[in-house]
Amino acid sequence: MADNYKAERTVSAVFKEQDQVDAAIRRLVNRGVPSDHISVMGKNFQSQTRITGFISKKDVILGGLRTGAIFGSLFGSFLSLLTGVGVLLIPFVGPVVSAGPLSAVLLGAASGALAGSAGAGLVSVLAALGMPEEKAAIYQTRLQAGEFLVMVEVPAGKSGEYQLLMQSAGGEEIHTSDMTLPRPCPGKCNDPSDLSPEVRSHLSEDAQKTFIERYNSVYDESQDPLQAEQAAWQTIHQQYEEDENGVWSKQKVTA
Repeated sequence: MADNYKAERTVSAVFKEQDQVDAAIRRLVNRGVPSDHISVMGKNFQSQTRITGFISKKDVILGGLRTGAIFGSLFGSFLSLLTGVGVLLIPFVGPVVSAGPLSAVLLGAASGALAGSAGAGLVSVLAALGMPEEKAAIYQTRLQAGEFLVMVEVPAGKSGEYQLLMQSAGGEEIHTSDMTLPRPCPGKCNDPSDLSPEVRSHLSEDAQKTFIERYNSVYDESQDPLQAEQAAWQTIHQQYEEDENGVWSKQKVTA
């Protein structure tokens, strides 16, 4: 079913309790939503298993978003169903656990419009991705209060169905937008023309080649586009510096 799944809209909601998120995600997966189209973010996840494979990072994202860690293993009952789990430090919210394509977007600044939102917090990020600013502000406030944000990318014809599912699972402040989260490539990247405009606009020609080489290397091993995207952005942050226009173009000088 996943091969025929066409994501065209994003249904978002906040949940007060972690067990509500658990139930919502399991119902979404059981209803046929591929796990790589589900994003979760929250501050107060309770780990059920020991975290291993910890990789600390100090890269600055957008001048204001920082990764604190990318975990080599997943934790929490429902997070084990998702991919791309990491910890981000978001202005005005603090450290959050983020999983799914939203995590990769935040890690890589995968929308060109995000360049002007450095240090402005989650509101500007979500607004740049097409969400009304007032709704994004509500989500940020409730994340600050310890609640959880769930975003699911769905076919246009089924957005009402999934909206009702989220509501029946305890979701509040439900919003449906005509957007999906940007991906860098439609699978494997063959050349810079395969990169999405949002990603390409943030990379110089040399950085584009570096990004593609690292992305393809990890993708060939894992077949996980989110893991490949995170690894590619990590390599960019290690080897390049961001210029005043938000483009990763200046190669770092190494001793």
